[in-house]
Amino acid sequence: MIETPHGPARAELHPARDEARAALMLGHGANGGIKARDLQAVTAVARELGYTVALVEQPYVVAGRRSPAPAHQLDAAWLAVVEHLRAGELAGLPLVTGGRSSGARVACRTAAAAGAAGVLCLAFPEHPPGKPEKSRLDELDAVEVPVLVVQGQADPFGMPPAGPNREVAVVPGTHSFTRGLDGVVDAVRGWLAQR
Repeated sequence: MIETPHGPARAELHPARDEARAALMLGHGANGGIKARDLQAVTAVARELGYTVALVEQPYVVAGRRSPAPAHQLDAAWLAVVEHLRAGELAGLPLVTGGRSSGARVACRTAAAAGAAGVLCLAFPEHPPGKPEKSRLDELDAVEVPVLVVQGQADPFGMPPAGPNREVAVVPGTHSFTRGLDGVVDAVRGWLAQR
């Protein structure tokens, strides 16, 4: 448990299989948790590559609430966890941040403040379903470090384009990656190995 300005968050640490060479912090989706299949699969492959992984539960989840907190609260809580872990268990390790859906948005918005060396976005919600005019592409565009977006080809939340410092890996399926988990793992493995 880690204190934040908006209540306690929880970080579940998974040490690298051998000596840690980097750290990966991942956040969950708005209505999901850290047990999501893609987060668990990415954790396993990252550990094989020498990353210590921290799966972070936002304070609203720890408190048992279903409704996500506002963006500024999510970002502030995330940065409090980053600061805590960088002073302790992840001290001295290069840090890649990321998450699934809402967690990916938080990682993008806070990448500079977190000192992230890269950002991993699983199912980035480029716009609300059926509302492409409400694009969130500016959050991705603002990230100045390398970004990998892994997106289901039929994701109703849109398909972000590749861009400067941004790769987009398209896998079968939708926002939940129910059919494309192998593709997710392969894309993440290749990208993390280069960091």
